[in-house]
Amino acid sequence: MASSRSVDPAELRAAITAIFPWLSGSGPDPARPELAAAVRLSLRTLASDAPGKSVEVRVPPFAAVQCVEGLSHTRGTPPNVVETDPRTWLELATGLLGWADAVESGRVAASGSRADLARWLPLVRL
Repeated sequence: MASSRSVDPAELRAAITAIFPWLSGSGPDPARPELAAAVRLSLRTLASDAPGKSVEVRVPPFAAVQCVEGLSHTRGTPPNVVETDPRTWLELATGLLGWADAVESGRVAASGSRADLARWLPLVRL
């Protein structure tokens, strides 16, 4: 699990800015470390903004966090899971993609009664 310690907003903004040309479709693929940093920092920001352990958000292969108040789980697969790819996650985190559209199109798999993250997105706007 990634740490939920708070993220410096300037650090998050710099990480997102570094990959934003790719994310918006006008630049080359980012280097793996740049992509990983943007995903990890944005997930840690979500965990800080929505503290708790009732939802597990997974963005393989880079990170997963637990967030959102409610009953927590300690073993096995949690009852509330959100999983997506790095590009989709970063589009959600930056507001380039809406939560409902991502779920309806199948780009996000969300299961459980608390697995709706729309309230906390976007995390950053450029």
